[in-house]
Amino acid sequence: MKLIIKIMFIVFIVWMLAGAYLIHTAHEKAEVVMGLGVLYMSLVFMPCFIYYRYRDGKYKKYILNDQKLKEAFSQQGKK
Repeated sequence: MKLIIKIMFIVFIVWMLAGAYLIHTAHEKAEVVMGLGVLYMSLVFMPCFIYYRYRDGKYKKYILNDQKLKEAFSQQGKK
């Protein structure tokens, strides 16, 4: 999965560079190429990346609950 995400990111970068080149040369389809690149990023690459990063429950340390809030406020009061 990690290799697939790296390949997808490289495809996105190449796609955006091609779109930037087409915009620089004033090609008539430059905006379409850039728009499709953004669509690819938002609908294909980002969901795969988010799934890969958070599939093993790694996100749980970032979720605030009552216990973590009490610990944070108690540590803040000690300073």
